[in-house]
Amino acid sequence: MNYETVNCCNPSSRILFWSGTTLKPSAKPNEKPVHPVVYVVDDDISVREALSSLIRSAGLRVETFSSAREFLGQNPTDAPSCLVLDVRLPDQSGLAVQRELTAGDNQIPIIFITGHGDIPMSVRAMKAGAVEFLTKPFDDQELLDAIREAIKKDTESKARHSRTAELRNRYETLTQREREVMSLVVRGLLNKQVASELGTSEITVKIQRGKVMQKMRAGSLAELVHMAETLGIIRG
Repeated sequence: MNYETVNCCNPSSRILFWSGTTLKPSAKPNEKPVHPVVYVVDDDISVREALSSLIRSAGLRVETFSSAREFLGQNPTDAPSCLVLDVRLPDQSGLAVQRELTAGDNQIPIIFITGHGDIPMSVRAMKAGAVEFLTKPFDDQELLDAIREAIKKDTESKARHSRTAELRNRYETLTQREREVMSLVVRGLLNKQVASELGTSEITVKIQRGKVMQKMRAGSLAELVHMAETLGIIRG
């Protein structure tokens, strides 16, 4: 492995790290790996350049923006990502950007950086879901650790969303009666009880239950129950 020494946002900070990207989500066969991206929003060009250099040297993609509007105007990526966001920007505050992203159901993890932070501000940011709140000058390694935590969080979040979307697609293939059977089965009812509830025969329920298992690709009742919890059909 090749390692580099970098001095960036804090002149006294010297760090060693692997120059390769370590947070690539696993790709399916014949699919190109999706590389994580770090967005940096800061109106100070020297800060943007320093952070860009630091993040790239850690093996991560980085895109920089000088204003909130510039960042909010770009198309979102499907790749795991995070946002390094200055609290004070010329057009709107970082906290306002956080609120706007949340209102638009954009759950990108945010790392706030500021030279003018205070405790109430940091508390508001963290309560609203920020990963970290760093006051300049901060240690390079502290920022990199926060970025890796944020990208890991976003990777896991995107995987959950992808899994849920796939389950919803499978659920959409069920007929109305098969959905009714699934709803009762995952609540623990036996075939004869389901038949009684639906006013049909036990053998019919058995056939429909088999179709549910096949279409949902469930290997067991426990797996089907977990799927139902994920879809919100029943509570965990």
